[in-house]
Amino acid sequence: MSELPHRLASLIKEIRPPDRRAARLARERQRQLTKPPGSLGRLEELAIRLAGITGSPVPVVNHKVIFILAGDHGVVRQGVSPYPQEVTAQMVANFLAGGAAINALARTAGARVVVADFGVINPPAHPGLRACRVGAGTADFTAGPAMTRDQAVATVERGMELVEAELEAGLDLVGTGEMGIGNTTTAAAVVSALLEVPPERTVGPGTGLDRAGVSRKARVVEAALLQNRPDPADPLDVLAKVGGFEVGGLVGVILGAAARRRPVVLDGYITGAAALLAVRLCPPVRHYLIASHRSAEPGHRLVLGALGLRPLLDLGMRLGEGTGAALAFTIIEAALRAHREMRTFAEAGVSGRQ
Repeated sequence: MSELPHRLASLIKEIRPPDRRAARLARERQRQLTKPPGSLGRLEELAIRLAGITGSPVPVVNHKVIFILAGDHGVVRQGVSPYPQEVTAQMVANFLAGGAAINALARTAGARVVVADFGVINPPAHPGLRACRVGAGTADFTAGPAMTRDQAVATVERGMELVEAELEAGLDLVGTGEMGIGNTTTAAAVVSALLEVPPERTVGPGTGLDRAGVSRKARVVEAALLQNRPDPADPLDVLAKVGGFEVGGLVGVILGAAARRRPVVLDGYITGAAALLAVRLCPPVRHYLIASHRSAEPGHRLVLGALGLRPLLDLGMRLGEGTGAALAFTIIEAALRAHREMRTFAEAGVSGRQ
């Protein structure tokens, strides 16, 4: 891997493995609660994992935020999506107006939605849109790199800054989401490059391509990889050559949250590709990741396998936006409430297992 910029290298040095003592105390508490051991299944595992992540044996999450990072992609001109590129900006406006699926699900989960422009062509003028843009969409990576290496670094750093601002306001649970017509093509290219697998295994229908469209999309990804030859040993090279501005921003959000011991809930394929880049930059980041669901995109299974993550849900979803993360927030909240609010056998006056 090439030498990392000082600021990024400094942040990565702050990322540590989970707190074993906090996890051990959480496990001991689970054994004392009024239930047969293991009877709450993965809810118990979640509570123990979150204890290790946060360093608190009895974690609490009060300030929940889903970050939706948006950017356009030059590869759209290759016909990889059935939707026109202007839908990116239109959906950003919809997020800001509170009218998208993610807004409904975030309200259900009691989470705020933060929308950031990392490179939308003609973004809407709205006071709630966070300005993090690196450019007006990436270049068409079938003809050359999607962005420069300096731009790739800038996207990561701006993602770090975005999450840092929320951390100062008390953020304790991070959800990841994205918007960008063409970004499943970008995710497939990133995953193929990092895992060194052919596009036939990483490309899926995205927003609704038919079989012929998926085949064409796979050929586009293959052409991009041959044109740019991204180095799988250098995550920033992969990001620069076949990534997206919002993907780089997500890498920064993930790294910034992990450095401050905050759990990061992944959504689907695009956020998974960003997580793969983040883990390649700093392997301990993997311990801070929670997979919300298994996307219907075929390449997502490869990502989850590479990250060693087992998703909480499998609902056939492939919308993006952070919708899976919002659903997972409710499960995480339930796991932590049970861990925190259940009485122990001694407190409840209930006889324990003989």
